[in-house]
Amino acid sequence: MFRVGLTGGIGSGKSTASGLFAQQGVPVIDADAIAREVVAPGQPALEAIRQAFGAAAIGADGTLDRAWLRTRVFAAPDERQRLEELLHPLIRDAIRDRVRRLTAPYVIIAIPLLVEKGWRSEVDRVLVIDAPVEQQIARTASRDQMQTEDVMRILAAQGSREERLAAADDVLCNEGDLNALRERVTLLHQRYLRLAGQR
Repeated sequence: MFRVGLTGGIGSGKSTASGLFAQQGVPVIDADAIAREVVAPGQPALEAIRQAFGAAAIGADGTLDRAWLRTRVFAAPDERQRLEELLHPLIRDAIRDRVRRLTAPYVIIAIPLLVEKGWRSEVDRVLVIDAPVEQQIARTASRDQMQTEDVMRILAAQGSREERLAAADDVLCNEGDLNALRERVTLLHQRYLRLAGQR
């Protein structure tokens, strides 16, 4: 299975690009979706988070209070590291399991922190979705109803745009409209089918 790791900064358009690959019939494994699954009520990771961060991490409905936890971990790098140490091994195992069960020519694995957290060995090729920082901030603030300062904190916690671009095998520029992005995804899809067929 040829594995393409799709990554990019917050608000760069990772979900949109992933959706366009899915429209081409490509299976997409989303690390963020898996992260939500492993902290669902009844999952061991939710109890581990409660023990590590306290009862305030769990909402009245018994689910993870994402807004509370996000505010806490992005304000303290050591807290963020503790959360990642809890969750990343579970996410990695789930991704590997899903890849093993696929039969398509190639798979897109969307991993927001692929470059920053050393996940390069999990993929054969790195595709970076890139957008100007101003667009990233505006998209995220609008999408998540966040203050600009909060978005800036998340951006600061991620690797720099330059680091991601340096690690890229392919770059998908997402500063135009959806049709332009769709055309670029179609071209990359053909390239990845060729690369998968050469293995």
